Amino acid sequence: MSEEDLRPAWSQDFTPEAIQQLLAQGPFAQITPDWAWGGSTGKGIRVAVVDSGVEHDHPALEGCVRGGVVIEYDARAKNQHRIRRDDPPADVSGHRTACAGIVHAIAPEAEIYSVRVLGRNMGGRAIQFAAGLDWAIENGMQIANLSLSTSLEEFFGLFHDLADQAYFKNMNLVCAVNNIPEPSYPSLYSSVISVAAHDGKDPFLYYYNTKPPVEFGAPGIDVEVAWKDKQYITCTGNSFAAPHITGITALIRAKHPDLTPFQVKSVLLACAANTKREGK
Repeated sequence: MSEEDLRPAWSQDFTPEAIQQLLAQGPFAQITPDWAWGGSTGKGIRVAVVDSGVEHDHPALEGCVRGGVVIEYDARAKNQHRIRRDDPPADVSGHRTACAGIVHAIAPEAEIYSVRVLGRNMGGRAIQFAAGLDWAIENGMQIANLSLSTSLEEFFGLFHDLADQAYFKNMNLVCAVNNIPEPSYPSLYSSVISVAAHDGKDPFLYYYNTKPPVEFGAPGIDVEVAWKDKQYITCTGNSFAAPHITGITALIRAKHPDLTPFQVKSVLLACAANTKREGK
C-alpha cells in the first residue's frame, strides 16, 4: 500500500474537488436517512468507548455512562494484562470523554461503557488495546468506537482476529484512521467502518469515500468537544470524526435491530451526502 493511499483523509479525500458523487439505483435508492434513523434515539444500544476512559459525570453526557473497566499492562499476568472495574468511570486525559460526548449528542439514549486502555499521556500498549476490544466483544457491546490504533505489524493478526470475532457476533467496529500516512490497525480491515475527518459542522453530514481503505468522512476539524474536569475545548483529528459515525450507527441499530454489520455499512453508504438517488 502506497503512502498516497494512506494520506490523512481530511487533507484531500473530502475536499469539494475530490468528493465523487455516487448514484443509488433500484431498491438501494429507497434507503433514506429518514428510513435509516428518523425518530431513533439509540435507545438500548450498548456502545463501548475504548480509549482513555470516560468522565462519567460530565454534564455533556447526562448520565448515559453505565459502567467501565480499566485494562492495565502486567508483564507477570496471563496474556500480559489485567482487568479491573472502573467504578465510577473516569477519564485520565480527556480524549475519550470528547468522543463519548459526540456519540451522546447524536444518540442520546445509547448506553456508553468506558474501556480505559490509555494513560494520562495518551500512551498505552497494543496488548492493552487488544484486551479492551476483546472485553467489549465478550461483554455484549453492539458498537465499539475506536479512536485509536496500532501501527505495530506484529499485532496485525491479533487485531484481524478480533475484528472478525466482532463481525460474526453482530458488533460494529467504528475506527478512526491514523492521522499520519502510515498503516494502522484495525482501521484498515474491510470488516470495520473506517472514518476520517472533513471540515463540515453538521453532525449528520458525512461522505462515502470511493477509494477505500478509508470509507467515510465525518466532521472532525475544529470541533467543540467535552473534555475532562467538566471542560470543553476545540479539537481537530480523525479521532473526533469516528464518534459521529458511531452515533449514527447507534441510531440505525436501535431502529433496525435485525441488521447485520454488513447491512449497517450498506445503509451508511446509501445515506451518505454524496449518494444521489434516481430522479434527484
